[in-house]
Amino acid sequence: EGMIIYLRQEGRGIGLVNKIRAYKLQEDGYDTVEANHKLGFASDLRDFKAAADIMKYFGINNIRILTNNPLKMKDLEKYGIRIFKRENIEIPAHCGTLSYLKTKKEKMNHFLEKV
Repeated sequence: EGMIIYLRQEGRGIGLVNKIRAYKLQEDGYDTVEANHKLGFASDLRDFKAAADIMKYFGINNIRILTNNPLKMKDLEKYGIRIFKRENIEIPAHCGTLSYLKTKKEKMNHFLEKV
């Protein structure tokens, strides 16, 4: 059994237009976190209360989660969802993703082992 919950939180909560602006800043040499900050946003504005509410609606209070994001886990636990196991969903980095993944690991504390 499982559940996939999709939350419309484009660009870590900054929206599609600002995500495109952040991409432009990344082309100019900023990393993903620096680009968000340059636009006046936090590194990650998302809140996972809606996901917790959906799970509670279906009677789910304990989960095994597939994520590398500690913020997501912290938020879900804050909203009453107990995480009994976390599974990595990591694929090996390559030249096009290495810098991005290093930033996520170093600046956002993502659980990434292959970076």
